[in-house]
Amino acid sequence: MGDVEVRRRPGGRSARVRAAVLDAAVEVLLARGLADFRIAAVATLAGVHETSIYRRWGTREGLLVDALLQTSEQRLPVPDTGRLRDDLVAYATALARFLATPVGRALDQVLVLGDGPAMAEARGRFWTERAAGSTAMITRAVARGELPGTVDPRLAVEMLVGPVHFRLLLTRELVDAALATRLVDALLRGITVRP
Repeated sequence: MGDVEVRRRPGGRSARVRAAVLDAAVEVLLARGLADFRIAAVATLAGVHETSIYRRWGTREGLLVDALLQTSEQRLPVPDTGRLRDDLVAYATALARFLATPVGRALDQVLVLGDGPAMAEARGRFWTERAAGSTAMITRAVARGELPGTVDPRLAVEMLVGPVHFRLLLTRELVDAALATRLVDALLRGITVRP
């Protein structure tokens, strides 16, 4: 017989194992908290060997970030209504709702605790990947002519999500749709000014 090329099917065993591990990681984080988060517990719950997790993710921080990225992508999609203000209000409102859930609180806890090299790298990767999706709202608005081309998309998104995180994480105040709308309107007054 000749050489046979082995291909992995998308959605095959590898995808199922990845999903099981990421789901288990979130469950373990919620049940035990960050201080007692252990790869061994994730492996047991997912039905895989610890070595498989270390081989794929390298560190517990890498696993946590992937699990939280997947969860935030599922629960916090980036809106595309065709109008910047509507996108931003929907995004800020959804972000506030998500961060008020146990998973959202765990996300904030993971991202603000720990300053070791692995955590710093994981935190940077999380924010870079989330920003890549959320800045699309701004770049689409620039393309539609709603914003000047001089607007920094990442800074604009940070100016919106920063106060939401601040309220929920530091002052423990809820952010409702009315406050989300006020934040968006204040942001837009600042970034729509054309030079």
